[in-house]
Amino acid sequence: MAPEISKTHEAFRSSEDSDSEELERLESDLKEMSHKILEFRSTLPDQLKSTLLSVLESQRPFLPQFNSGASDQNISREGSSSTAEDPESAEKVKLLKEKISSNCAAMPIVLKRMKDCIAKIEKLDSYNAANIHQGFKRKKTG
Repeated sequence: MAPEISKTHEAFRSSEDSDSEELERLESDLKEMSHKILEFRSTLPDQLKSTLLSVLESQRPFLPQFNSGASDQNISREGSSSTAEDPESAEKVKLLKEKISSNCAAMPIVLKRMKDCIAKIEKLDSYNAANIHQGFKRKKTG
């Protein structure tokens, strides 16, 4: 019995040693993770802000700002230089600018109509199948 008891004590001590080594390793991992978390907490908000700003800037459409007095002067200056070179391209640019501005002005109306259509579709989807007339149902083939 004595040899068996000494073997169990040795096994117990070795398991304690492996447990203490594992515990030390886990504590060091925990300290390392806490340092990383502190570092991320200090740098992550700035990184997120800069990333968000760059994404928003890349998705922003280019719309030239038109001031009534200044834009007329700029157009007349640009028009004089481009009309001497190519009057067709100047007319095309002018038409394009007019179309873009009319499209921008019509956007709220289009969005309102889209929202109304989506609301109607959702309302139709909410109806039960029992309310649909038999003539509009597909026949099952089988």
